[in-house]
Amino acid sequence: QVQLVESGGGLVQAGGSLRLSCAASERTFKGYAMGWFRQAPGKERQFAASIRWTGSTYYADSVKGRFTISRDNAKKTVALQMNSLKPEDTAVYYCAASSTWPFKSDYWGQGTQVTVSS
Repeated sequence: QVQLVESGGGLVQAGGSLRLSCAASERTFKGYAMGWFRQAPGKERQFAASIRWTGSTYYADSVKGRFTISRDNAKKTVALQMNSLKPEDTAVYYCAASSTWPFKSDYWGQGTQVTVSS
């Protein structure tokens, strides 16, 4: 069974921090690039950050300098540390896995809600 399970969402005040985590099954982790996407109400799902198996990272301009993506290949987890959060960061955040590059999601998690109050 292919699974990506997110955790760590919640409600935080503007300027605060949250850390999201995604646990993956073996089939969706080894050799895969991992990414975080987000979808705000009434908007399309958008790329936030990604990390290749080698550790190279990529960020959307809107989160660069505030968010950090990391992975632990031994534990099969990927994390998104979000600092200096803004109300416009409010969205459902999805973990994704890609077997190819450029990133094209093969698998998605169920999503976790992040709400930033002003």
